[in-house]
Amino acid sequence: MISNILSLLWIVPLIGLVLVLIGPNDAKTVRWGSVAFSLIPLALAIIALLSYNMTAGAPQFQMVEQYVWFPQINATYKVGVDGISLPLVALTTLLAPLAMLMSFNLQKNVKAFFALFFLLETAVIGAFVSLDLILFFVFYELSLVPMYFMISQWGGDNRRYASLKFILYTMFASLGMLLAIQVIGVASHSYDYEYLISAAGRPFTGANVVTLIPAGVDWRIISFAAFSIAFALKIPIWPLHTWLPDAHTEAPTGGSMMLAGILLKLGGYGFLRFVIPLFPEAASQFAPLLALFAMISIVLGAFAAWGQNDFKKLVAYSSVNHMGFVAMGIAAAAYLGGSAAGHAGEAAPAIFANAEPVITDITRVTGASGALLQMITHGLSSAAMFAVVGIIYDRAHTRDLQRFGGLWDIMPKYGAILVFCAMGSLGLPGLAGFVSEFLVTRSGWSAFTLLTILSMAGLLVTGIYVLKSIQKVLHGPLAAEWAHHPLADISKPELLAVAPLMVLMLVLGLQPSVILNLINWGSQQLVMLAK
Repeated sequence: MISNILSLLWIVPLIGLVLVLIGPNDAKTVRWGSVAFSLIPLALAIIALLSYNMTAGAPQFQMVEQYVWFPQINATYKVGVDGISLPLVALTTLLAPLAMLMSFNLQKNVKAFFALFFLLETAVIGAFVSLDLILFFVFYELSLVPMYFMISQWGGDNRRYASLKFILYTMFASLGMLLAIQVIGVASHSYDYEYLISAAGRPFTGANVVTLIPAGVDWRIISFAAFSIAFALKIPIWPLHTWLPDAHTEAPTGGSMMLAGILLKLGGYGFLRFVIPLFPEAASQFAPLLALFAMISIVLGAFAAWGQNDFKKLVAYSSVNHMGFVAMGIAAAAYLGGSAAGHAGEAAPAIFANAEPVITDITRVTGASGALLQMITHGLSSAAMFAVVGIIYDRAHTRDLQRFGGLWDIMPKYGAILVFCAMGSLGLPGLAGFVSEFLVTRSGWSAFTLLTILSMAGLLVTGIYVLKSIQKVLHGPLAAEWAHHPLADISKPELLAVAPLMVLMLVLGLQPSVILNLINWGSQQLVMLAK
């Protein structure tokens, strides 16, 4: 295994950024050179995947690196990966070159755009591998900067409004998390994640900060709420989702692929990595409320997508729908059922959960694994869907579904790809989305039966809006507008960008153990911590 591989994973894209900025101004060289260089982090991620040890007795966090960084506040540079973070690192390194391929049509400030791509990859990978709370926050906030400029400088007509809304929503929510991190640091004299979740570090949940917090105020609940709000907005969960459709609609195609495929996953990852292990009692107590918001996100996200005639906005609202399943799986993973009453006050109302819930470790592991697999499968399917929307928009210069129709006659390759990707988004059995949604639904049935039943309405409407998009774009008579001005079928770079996503959707649908074994390993470790 390569020494310091995790540091290389986020440093190599930084090198790519510098090379882009100091390299030649030729747009073709910048584009293909960036794609080629972005394959290096992908190769490193594959090596890390193959090197991860899941044998009995192996440590949870592996490839760990730790150095003195900020001794004045006991913050360190510490990175490591486990079964929760490593799949997301691999997904990031996969989507980066594919999103770059889908950005070849951009003509404005090409060097700056591809440099921002590398900065975004650096920030997201750094956040996924960080094992120090301060280090995580630095990378987490850094990820906002390149996406803000991608939207504001290369987005649509309403890009300034959408980018400002995106940055203000996400930064405002992060402020509370930063304060909570500081309180934890004061209480425990450490930001080391492994220490904080260990038996020795657990006293940080005690009364060590009584001098900072007014008497009678439970600072643990406040800190839990600060983390949860920040990550819930990032997922995003209803009613904190309103920034997402605007950001997606205005972002360039490559930016939308990274936003849906990667940045949203920081929210789900934050719940699994930080909220549940650091605040297990509060997470269990409020899990039914999270499940309620998840159900609303699933249902309302689906209905909102159904009502759209803007193809890209339809796909944007579908992300709210699909990420609702991530939140439902997280809620099931956090919920201790009847035992929660002994740790965190009264048991949850029956309307939110089973009257006599039977919550086992298997249920919780299934919920965590389903949530993480849903993040992976949604990353693949949503990136593919935004790519196919971008392909048709580049040719027609419109996303209005009412103006399409009959395009399969003149774009047969594009039509086949659209149907496949739409079925992947739908969760068709045999494709990856079905496996992840099944796992979430199975765990949700045990923990929150009523809410899981209600969320099935969202699955029904998902089929409706997916079929609507296919029918509006591909079927029916060919619109006269396109009969007189035929649209070109999918190009080779575009096919190269979408094909790997399609292959992975099929492979994970037929053989989910390719990644699910690693995910289950991480989920089991999570459940052991959060008891």
